[in-house]
Amino acid sequence: MVRDYDVVVIGSGTGGYVAAIRSAQLGLRTAVVERQPVLGGTCLNWGCIPTKALLEHAHALKIVQQAREWGITIGQAATIDMHQVQARKDRIVRGLTRGIEFLFKKNKIDWIKGSGRLLDNRRVEVTGDQNQELQGREIIVATGSTPRGLPGVTIDRARIITSDEAINLREVPSSIAILGSGAVGVEFASIFRRFGSEVTVLELLPRLLPIEDEAISAELEKSFRKQGIAVHTGARVSRATAGADNVTLEAELADGRTERIQADMVLVATGRGPVTAGLGEEVPLQLDKGYVKVDDLLRTSVPGISSIGDVIAIPSRPHPQLAHVSSAEGILVAERVAGRDVKPLNYDHAPACTYCDPEIGSVGLTERRAEELGHDVRVGVFPFGVLGRAKIANESEGFVKIVAEKKYDEILGVHMIGPRATELVAEATVALRLECTVEALIRTIHAHPTMSEAVGEAAHAAHGAAIHL
Repeated sequence: MVRDYDVVVIGSGTGGYVAAIRSAQLGLRTAVVERQPVLGGTCLNWGCIPTKALLEHAHALKIVQQAREWGITIGQAATIDMHQVQARKDRIVRGLTRGIEFLFKKNKIDWIKGSGRLLDNRRVEVTGDQNQELQGREIIVATGSTPRGLPGVTIDRARIITSDEAINLREVPSSIAILGSGAVGVEFASIFRRFGSEVTVLELLPRLLPIEDEAISAELEKSFRKQGIAVHTGARVSRATAGADNVTLEAELADGRTERIQADMVLVATGRGPVTAGLGEEVPLQLDKGYVKVDDLLRTSVPGISSIGDVIAIPSRPHPQLAHVSSAEGILVAERVAGRDVKPLNYDHAPACTYCDPEIGSVGLTERRAEELGHDVRVGVFPFGVLGRAKIANESEGFVKIVAEKKYDEILGVHMIGPRATELVAEATVALRLECTVEALIRTIHAHPTMSEAVGEAAHAAHGAAIHL
């Protein structure tokens, strides 16, 4: 028997489940194929949510460790109980996955449990406890991504691990080497350092968080070194040898020296690759290094099949692997399939948040990229350390940087590192969306005392007139 739907979504991550809910809201009969025993995909179960839960525990530990400075007396030294930490993290994740199940029931979405394979541009074969065939007017491929390995480094998931294993550790390693300094790498560096590990970060490129503005990278490296995190940029790891008690890395450093680095564990955080294996060789989807190629409206090369999220590649531009981008793409496709008028997403207006300590939030063009595109750039920078709210919170690291162009005064990008940066970036995202000028941001009244004053002051600084600096 073939079950018939308007929309069949393969994958229930932040792209897939949002696409399904929006499709159902628009009156489309919708099914989601998911082979994992839970809904929510990588972000909810193995990525964003569990990682940020661990980071929040790290932040709580930081506050407790500073108790004396706050005038709070604690009877004994603060320690971390990883079993309780993991139990709380798991409760959070369970609650959110059940929330998605409730939303599926509310919106009458069928969860088809099993692995989906494309038979053609209308049919999906599902293998699982009950093999079946689904037919959809539109199929949405939202299979996501998985941690990617590194040549010369064999991931054994015991001593040499990925983020999938790191989120579930029941003991804090005394030392850990982290390969890669993207968002995953620097977030786990913050977690393990605060929990008490000796942390070493090795990055092949010349700076941490290579996609961020150069000033942000420099500030993060300065903060990491202050926290006691060893940082090696321009470092190429050629081999990792796991022993009974530790792992030995061989790395060529930026100065040409070859160094052997030992750590209890190694976390490979060198990026993520697309999940397209087994998707269906019968359907001639165009791929780019394993990623599904789509156009600006997320249509694949095969009529009737769309694709969203980490699994896609868009010609002529990088595609950000971000949960909120996947969700926005899911909404776009659902509305297009329902006959709504839709427009391509502006990926330059997608905020990026990195939840390390200190936090990082950014949106729009970096200073270097703006100059490469030919803009006559002006920049305004304002440090958090000047703010009363930052001093009250005892979190005064970092700054807000605004990149604007001179002729029309339009804001091109906002980059921040410091307290609440992942929340403050929302204001900057709206500013770019509305093509806000620096002058308009200056005239926007920011509440006092708040961290957001740094955004307003950075606007003043871009015009050479910061009030409190």
